[in-house]
Amino acid sequence: MEERAVGVIAIIIKDRSETASNVNEVLAAFGDIIIGRMGIPYHERDLNIITLIVDATTDQIGAFTGKLGMIPGVTAKSTLAKI
Repeated sequence: MEERAVGVIAIIIKDRSETASNVNEVLAAFGDIIIGRMGIPYHERDLNIITLIVDATTDQIGAFTGKLGMIPGVTAKSTLAKI
């Protein structure tokens, strides 16, 4: 069995109107590894920031952030704590 990790994924969205449906599609596809989610609009900079708490294998988390990062206008980074 592959080792699981608990981590945080930070997602920064530059143009919500163009990317929201694509981001939500990826979030839904990986919904089973998401423990919690918080989203904050940053109107002054026209950004939206989402933080996710996840519990998954490092391969799953890498695939998740990779798919998010392929969406134009979206940046996704993760930090993990192996348990």
